[in-house]
Amino acid sequence: MTDRIGAPGTGVSRREFVAATGGMGAAALAGCTAAFEAEDPTTTTENTGSRTPDLPETSPPQVVNVDEQGGQVTMKTQPARHRPHPLETMGGPVELPQVWAFQADDRDPSVPGPILRTTEGEDMEVTLDNTDGGRPHTIHFHGVSKKWEDDGVPTTTGIRVDPGEKHTYQIPANTPGTHLYHCHYQTQRHIEMGMYGIFRVDPKGYEPADTEAFLTFKETDSRLSRQMAGEDVQYDPRNRRPDVFTVNGKSAPRSFHPEDGSPVIVDQGDTVRLHLANNGYMSHPMHVHNHRFRRVEKDGGAIPEAAQHEMDVVNLAPAERHTIEFEADADPGIYLMHCHKVNHVMNGNFYPGGMLAPIVYKDAMDSDIFSQLMEYAGYEG
Repeated sequence: MTDRIGAPGTGVSRREFVAATGGMGAAALAGCTAAFEAEDPTTTTENTGSRTPDLPETSPPQVVNVDEQGGQVTMKTQPARHRPHPLETMGGPVELPQVWAFQADDRDPSVPGPILRTTEGEDMEVTLDNTDGGRPHTIHFHGVSKKWEDDGVPTTTGIRVDPGEKHTYQIPANTPGTHLYHCHYQTQRHIEMGMYGIFRVDPKGYEPADTEAFLTFKETDSRLSRQMAGEDVQYDPRNRRPDVFTVNGKSAPRSFHPEDGSPVIVDQGDTVRLHLANNGYMSHPMHVHNHRFRRVEKDGGAIPEAAQHEMDVVNLAPAERHTIEFEADADPGIYLMHCHKVNHVMNGNFYPGGMLAPIVYKDAMDSDIFSQLMEYAGYEG
């Protein structure tokens, strides 16, 4: 049988590949060969599990203005405990006992990872610091055009950041819009374990809306997290069964929490701009109640005004990004934004929950129903 490299199907053989790349040198080929090695998910030092019961808890993702840091940011990974909904309300608690969270500089680790924000023309130096890590990682950035060696894919670049190592990626901010990043080593596990985030390039002369927010949607099969934490469960990426559904890492009602969640809080008359990203493996048709919106960007590409139209559902395939805009001109109240695969709006067998976040008018925040929702969410402010 021919020894094939890369994806299933036809392709060059290992012998053909080595012959075609003879000028790469032994060291480069050694690195590329290592990139094909299968990872044992149960034998690395990041699988702390019961041996380290006091893992730090994740924080909500923060926006990192990379321009204000001289165009530089350092990203580490941190084993952590992630609680999409920690309370015994509305189907909770919902917990992932171990995730691998990205951590920007000296900030808290988070799932999703920090929102890296820059400006068109202001290139970034992103250093992946894996000196304290327990397994190989990389970072792959969607959307922008970059040099081959900065693509973040060990299989095709030969560059992998092993435990004890650092590597700096040069990421040009040459494609305005909302993009993604994620680990591209053993991708089927590392994204599921929390190694993903949003990367935003503002166009030159960018004018923010009155209200602006970044929202990442992700479904997760908790068996992998529990396996990595030492529980006696088996995870099969080919037989994935998601049971945790989140907006910015939180399931409803925790997604309603003004500090830990992602409610979109508006004033009457605001122009609202939402940057939506799907970091999961499934499509999510997101429906906004009582507001008609326009899609103004897709995958970083601006949509001409003549091609825009009003809508109230936008489907996000895996890795898709959409920026939508609408006017906060409804009767002031509390309105839902949720996946319309309604089984994704659940915590276990409890409905509603899961992939659900609200649009909240400030005038409605002194209502009895808002107070009740805050009680479900655990907000005491």
